[in-house]
Amino acid sequence: MAEFIMAHISIRVSDEEKKLMESYAQLQGTNLSEAIKKAFFEKLEDEYDLSEYDRAMSEYKKNPVTYSHDEIGKILGLK
Repeated sequence: MAEFIMAHISIRVSDEEKKLMESYAQLQGTNLSEAIKKAFFEKLEDEYDLSEYDRAMSEYKKNPVTYSHDEIGKILGLK
């Protein structure tokens, strides 16, 4: 059986910030550690999605051609 070792990360926040973060975690039905981890990874995913959108739009602007679902079906020989 594999053993997982969890790393610890410390961040400094004011008492007011801590209370706000704990309130948020409670509203989410989780503990502070999980709430912070979830928020971090959601932010990371949002930034990745935005960078992929920017890349795709840049490519689209080079050749702004679109196809309908029916056209794609015909191109792929599905219709």
